Amino acid sequence: MSEEDKKKTDTVSEDGNLRSGVLYIGVDLGTSRTAVSASNGVRESVLTAVGYPKDIVSRKLFAGRNVLFGEEAINKRTSLNFHQPLARGVIKDDDVEKKAAEDIIRHALGVARSRKGDLIYVVIGAPAQASMDNKRLIIESVRELADSIIICSEPFAVAYGLDRLDEALVIDIGAGTIDLCRMHGTMPDAEDQITLDKAGDHIDWTLFESIKAAHPEAQFTIQMIKEIKEHFSSLEDVIDPIKVTLPVNGRPTEFDITKEMKEACATIVKPMVHALNRLIATFDPEFQALLRNNVLLGGGGSLIPGLDRVLERAIDELGGGRVKKVAEPLYAGANGALKIAHDMPEEYWERLS
Repeated sequence: MSEEDKKKTDTVSEDGNLRSGVLYIGVDLGTSRTAVSASNGVRESVLTAVGYPKDIVSRKLFAGRNVLFGEEAINKRTSLNFHQPLARGVIKDDDVEKKAAEDIIRHALGVARSRKGDLIYVVIGAPAQASMDNKRLIIESVRELADSIIICSEPFAVAYGLDRLDEALVIDIGAGTIDLCRMHGTMPDAEDQITLDKAGDHIDWTLFESIKAAHPEAQFTIQMIKEIKEHFSSLEDVIDPIKVTLPVNGRPTEFDITKEMKEACATIVKPMVHALNRLIATFDPEFQALLRNNVLLGGGGSLIPGLDRVLERAIDELGGGRVKKVAEPLYAGANGALKIAHDMPEEYWERLS
């Protein structure tokens, strides 16, 4: 083993001692995209999608592979039994969906490229109010692949990675859920966290239904709408007209969806403001102003242009405050989970082997 390879999995513990042969992995387990950061320098993301060949023809098409992941699964989904197993941020209590969730979690850990003999310590970020059943399913998914695990809330992982552990309010905007967590110098309790189920996917379906109502002749799928949203979403006060091409009876036709897009994006704002107000109003009144002035946005949804300013204007009505987007929102959760993995003493880990 070369000295360079050895350093990839040798990490320094909290007390300064070298732990040899340990690979720490941070995972942000998302409905749409799962991000991975590891102590060997690997940092990758994969679309949270799984597909299984439908029949002997599709199996031949995929050279005998039994499962496809991520973008490849999405692009080839007409030949597959296709699953997005973390819809609304939870694993359904269904054998098929549980199998798909296990496969995508194992695939995510696989991209960390551990070496034979490594001890695997993994921290997985999950929705702030994930049920005990869902946490159990996550643990069972990695039992054969990891030696120890910690499950934490996604917004807590974001805050930890940014060293914003005191008087901050973190909002992690994903596809399935929006998770809010107030930080006040200790591990957050249940009352410090709120999970909303109207998130990125809700925008997609709202936009889908709005375009369908306004242009019933247009032909499109929810996947097409998701891609349009990711390219054109905006809450800016003034935006250029949003014109997209959709088929009508097989003929490409241009449609203006500016109004539909802004209205769809706006549907997540009111629930977020209500949750923000609740977390601020139930906090120690001496420190409420600090929370209002330290609102951090992370997750893929934070990339919607203008969202930070819309939320800031809404907070003005609650007494004023500041909203800031985090750097690298797509990896902030995984980076934070990795930092947690490095810092947590042994008593915080659940042993799997």
